[in-house]
Amino acid sequence: MPDSLPRPPKIPMTSSSCVCVWTRGWASLRFTASPCQVYQSLAMAQSANKLFTPPRSQQLARGKDASKSSKKNKDSKDGTSSPSSRDSSNQSPVLTPTSSSTTLNDIRNKPLPPNTTGHGDHGLPTQPSNPGQQGNVPDRFGPMGGASSPNGGNANARLPPTVVISPTPGHIPPPGAAETMPHDLAPPKAGQKSLMIHRGIDNRDAIPEGLRTPKRQHSSRFDISAHRELEKLPGFHEVPPNRRQELFMQKIDQCNVIFDFNDASGDMKAKEIKRLALHELLDYVANNRQVITEPMYPRVVDMFAKNLFRPIPPPMNPQGEAFDPEEDEPVLEVAWPHIQVVYEFFLRFIESQDFNTNIAKAYIDHSFVLQLLDLFDSEDPRERDFLKTTLHRIYGKFLNLRSFIRRSINNVFFQFTYETERFNGIAELLEILGSIINGFALPLKEEHKIFLTRVLLPLHKPKSLSMYHPQLAYCIVQFLEKDASLTEDVVLGLLRYWPKVNSTKEVMFLNEVEDIFEVMDPAEFAKVQEPLFHQLAKSVASPHFQVAERALYFWNNEYFCNLVSDNVEIILPIMFAPLYENSKGHWNRTIHGMVYNAMKLFMEINPQLFDDCSHDYTEQQNSAAEREALRERKWAALAEKAEQRRLSGGLADAPARLQVGGVLSRVDEVDPVTEDNQKRLDSLKLQDISSRRPGGHERQNSQSSARSR
Repeated sequence: MPDSLPRPPKIPMTSSSCVCVWTRGWASLRFTASPCQVYQSLAMAQSANKLFTPPRSQQLARGKDASKSSKKNKDSKDGTSSPSSRDSSNQSPVLTPTSSSTTLNDIRNKPLPPNTTGHGDHGLPTQPSNPGQQGNVPDRFGPMGGASSPNGGNANARLPPTVVISPTPGHIPPPGAAETMPHDLAPPKAGQKSLMIHRGIDNRDAIPEGLRTPKRQHSSRFDISAHRELEKLPGFHEVPPNRRQELFMQKIDQCNVIFDFNDASGDMKAKEIKRLALHELLDYVANNRQVITEPMYPRVVDMFAKNLFRPIPPPMNPQGEAFDPEEDEPVLEVAWPHIQVVYEFFLRFIESQDFNTNIAKAYIDHSFVLQLLDLFDSEDPRERDFLKTTLHRIYGKFLNLRSFIRRSINNVFFQFTYETERFNGIAELLEILGSIINGFALPLKEEHKIFLTRVLLPLHKPKSLSMYHPQLAYCIVQFLEKDASLTEDVVLGLLRYWPKVNSTKEVMFLNEVEDIFEVMDPAEFAKVQEPLFHQLAKSVASPHFQVAERALYFWNNEYFCNLVSDNVEIILPIMFAPLYENSKGHWNRTIHGMVYNAMKLFMEINPQLFDDCSHDYTEQQNSAAEREALRERKWAALAEKAEQRRLSGGLADAPARLQVGGVLSRVDEVDPVTEDNQKRLDSLKLQDISSRRPGGHERQNSQSSARSR
C-alpha cells in the first residue's frame, strides 16, 4: 500500500465490537455476520474517527500489481507490505483477495495472539468456525489456523466475532496478473448458457441431465435374448474331424444369443464368448475345404437373420431441430463388434467354393432380400458398406433373384423420391446399380431404358441430392456409354429438374453435364444444343459466382470447345449477351477473366459472326427504351379497352347493345359471356355428332358381315 495512504488503525477489541477488514475484492460481498454486529463495529470506528477508507483511485485500481508500488512499502513497519516482500514476518496477515467471498469466524473461547506483539497484528481470527474452511487458510496462519505474529507469541483471549473478507481458493492470480471476476459472477458469453445455480461445475460430465441436450445412443432396436449365459466351447482344432460339424452347430447356437450393448458392463463374459465363437466360425469356413454341408445352410441363414434383421427407426433428434443428414453426425451401432463379424462370416460362407446355390435358394429368397434392403436405412456407414457387398454377392450368385432385386431397389427409389425423401442407403444402392449397369448386354432392353428415365432421372429432385450425386452421375454416364441415343432423354430430363434457387444443386448439375459432354456423340449434341445452352447462358449470368464459375469452366474442356466450334452459328447468339454483360457487370473479378477467355475463343472461331452478334446486341440496347415505351402503350390500350367493356357490360338490354341501325355490330363488341356460352354449346354439338358416327359405322359393319355370312 502506498506511503501516502494512512495506516489502517487497530480497533479496540471489546465485547461489543467487530472488525471489518477492507479489501480490493469488493464485488458481490457476502457477509455471514449479523447486520447488527457489523453496524456496531462501523459505528464505533466512525465515532472514534478511525475508519480506514482508501482513496477512490485505489478502489478502482483492481488489477494493479502490488509489486509495482513504492519500494518503501517493503521496509514499512506498519505491516502493510506487499506479498513480494523478502521478509515474510513483516507482511500483513491480511491478503488482497481476488474473489469476493466473506466468512464470519466466531473465535469466542479461542486463543489469539496478544495485541501488543507487533505492528502486523490487526486482530485477525485464528480459526474459522466452519471445519470445511480449514484447508483454505493461508500459510501465514498457524498450524491450527491462528495468525502467527512476528514475535511468535500467543495468548488466550475471548473476543467477539470478526467479519473477514477472505479469498476463495483458485482465484489468487500471480503478481502482475490482471484480476478477473470470479467464475460465478462473470456474465455468460454469447451463445453460452448460464449455470449460476450450479456454481463451481466446470466438468461437462458433471452437468445434470436436465440441462444437457440428450443424444441418441443407438440407431436400431435388437430383440434381446432372455437366456444370455454362455460357456466357452473348445476350438475346432481341439476336437476330432468327425465332431467338427456338431461343434459348428453348437457355436452357431451360441451366436444366436442377442446381447444388449447399451449396457456396456452387462454380460461381458458371454459377449466375449460369442465374439470368439464368431471368429472361430469365420476362420473355419475361410481356411478349410469341404466343410459346408447341407444342414448348415438353414442354420447359417437363420443366425444371420437373428443377428441383423431388426427394425431401424428414422433418425431424429430428441430435442431441437429435425435431423439433417448433411449436418448431424450419424449414430454408430453399439453392437458393431458382433455385427461386423456376422457380416464377414456370411460373406465368406457364400463366397466359399463349397457353397451350393441350389441348396441355398430355399433359404435366401424374396423375403430375405427385402429384409436386407430394409437394413440399408442404417445410420452406421460401416454396416451399409457390408450390406452393399453382401447384396452384390447375392445378385451375382442367385440368377433367379436378379430381376426381383432390381425391382425392389426401384421401389426403394420411388418411395424415397415421391414420398419420404429420407433413406440413408441411396448412395450404396446406386453403387450396386452402377456395377449392374456396367454388365448390361447390348442392345439395352426396354426395361432398362424405362429404369433410366423413370427411376434414375427423378432422383435429381430430392433436396438431399448431395448425399448420393456422384453415384447417380456414374450410373447415368454408364447408360450413355452403353447407348448414345439416350442422350436427348437424359439432357432434357436434367433440364426438367434443373434447380431454380439452390446454387449447390446447380453446381452439381453442371458437374454432371460436363461428365455427359465427355461421352456425348456430336450427332446427339446437335439435338440438345439449343435448350442446353439456353440453360448454360442462365448459369453464366448467375450472380452466384460459384455457379457462374462452374459454367465457365466448360470452356477449359477441349472436347467441349470442339463441339462448340462445330456449332458456333447456333451457340454464339445464345451465349453472347450473358458473356458480354458479365465481362463488366459481374461483382467477382475472377468471372471477368474467365468470360474474357470464352469471348476470345468465340472471336477466334468466327470473327465475322462475333461482330454481327455485337452489332445486334448494340442495336437491341439502343432500342430498349423505344421497345419499352411501345410495350407500355400496348398495355395502356388494353387497359382502356377493358374499361370500356366493363362500362358497356352494365347495360341490361343485350340485343340493343349488339345492333346499331338493325345491323349487327363488330364481332369484338359481342358480349364475351354470350360468346363463350355459344362456343360451349357448339362444342357439345360437335361431340354429340362425333359420338354418333362410330355407332353408325359399327352397325353398317355388323350388317355387312351378317350378309356375307
